[in-house]
Amino acid sequence: MTVGRRHLVVGLAAAPAILNATTKRADAQGARKVIRAVPIGDLRALDPIWTTAYITRNHAYMVWDTLFSLDAENKPQPQMVGEYGVSGDQLTWTFRLRDGLMWHDDTPVRAADCVASIRRWGARDGMGRALLAVTDSLEARDDRTFELKLKRPVGFVLDALGKIDSNVPFMMPERLARTDPGQQISEVIGSGPFRFVREEWIAGVKVVYEKNTRYVPRSEPPSQAAGGKVVKVDRVETLYTPDAATAANGLMAGELDMLESPAPDLTPQLARHRDVIVAPNDPLGYQLFTVINHLHPPFDNVLARRALQTAISQPDYMNATVGDRTPWRECGAIFGCFGENNQREALGWPTQDLAKATAMLKESGYDGRPIVILDPADNATLHPPALVTADTLRKMGANVDLQAMDWSALVQRRSNRAAPGQGGWNLFTTNATITGIANPLLNIFTRHCDEAWFGWPCDRRVPELMQAWTYESDTARREEIQTQLMKVHVEQVTSIPLGQYRSVIAYRRSLQGVIPGPALFYWNVDKA
Repeated sequence: MTVGRRHLVVGLAAAPAILNATTKRADAQGARKVIRAVPIGDLRALDPIWTTAYITRNHAYMVWDTLFSLDAENKPQPQMVGEYGVSGDQLTWTFRLRDGLMWHDDTPVRAADCVASIRRWGARDGMGRALLAVTDSLEARDDRTFELKLKRPVGFVLDALGKIDSNVPFMMPERLARTDPGQQISEVIGSGPFRFVREEWIAGVKVVYEKNTRYVPRSEPPSQAAGGKVVKVDRVETLYTPDAATAANGLMAGELDMLESPAPDLTPQLARHRDVIVAPNDPLGYQLFTVINHLHPPFDNVLARRALQTAISQPDYMNATVGDRTPWRECGAIFGCFGENNQREALGWPTQDLAKATAMLKESGYDGRPIVILDPADNATLHPPALVTADTLRKMGANVDLQAMDWSALVQRRSNRAAPGQGGWNLFTTNATITGIANPLLNIFTRHCDEAWFGWPCDRRVPELMQAWTYESDTARREEIQTQLMKVHVEQVTSIPLGQYRSVIAYRRSLQGVIPGPALFYWNVDKA
């Protein structure tokens, strides 16, 4: 831990010039209400269908809207849809868009836009692929009505269209939604409550959003991602501030209004400040886990993966990442833990044993080649576990190449399938909301073979079990299949859960109406 993180700088001498410049501009705007926030990372990718990165997901919630959204009870509610219905045989779904929907380029939202958007999302997202796999036809009937015909009844149509976590099925104009799913879109045109001000976007510095004055919110009260998205400020500026102490000082001095991911070791100082609120944002919390590259040595060998699995101590990771100031628990379930049971013993997790792990790594044939660990040094949550992993492997006798970079660079690097010494990687740590991983359809990180996420694991039992779970109607049988899936993931070491925790955000008391959820929402937030 650096001295700069432990002892906050007095005043704003260490703050970047962008904070002062932004404040002067906000003052010049007079009565305009401007929220200045430090985001969870540097926004580089603008397309929420192309990437699952949470920084892009948060950006997308500002700009785009969804057909359905999950409320505070995690139940799907209509958002862009005004009326909908399903036939008696549960095969034909009809959706009609509500009045007043306009794209930011002042053209009306059409049913054809939604059809194209669903198809593009469905080509990237696991839940979307499952929906399209049982789709017989998806067509616009008129400018405001589209129809979904299924080959067989399924119970997750609204859950899919209202998915709250990456990849979220955001609706885009047809010309953008026809972009190859493997390529990023070229424009940022949505119908959501904020407009992206592209001419003020400076990668590595700031992102600016203006209130969409033509947005027509729903009449219901806001509830997580559902209900009325009423914008009460004129402008939101997210200012990338990788130095945690600088961000904390800026918040306490009033130069900033919110920290979306404050450093855990600084939250006690923030919480003691009379003008700052530190509070949990996501009601269910997050799971932290190590992603393993299954394509290249040494972890193409399951014995090497099991060696790392055996060496892992979840308390070490949780203490280093969130400490004793944030609630955390051990959890061995790849779909998250609910209730008191951490499921480690039931799922066959090995007891932590560093000596045994060292012997296992040697037995796997590890030849001393460097193990490349990607370290997002600008991320206060994901940087500490990278250090713990490096230390653990060194204790096992491994040659470790810990490569520091910012989170946005890691997001780009993780898609590289090349050998670790040629631009690829072996390991990195990430996190996921429990909301977004709670079952096989939602959890993108557990997919194998043709649908595998980064790391590219492949055990053919996984897609077979996932398909069985998807179409099983009996609840008890579904639970049995999900348990089988989790045991396969433990056996094959798809990835390694490092613990489950509650995250917090920090913001000035002058902000009112902050909505809890797995993403950051800026509608309903007012600034006194």
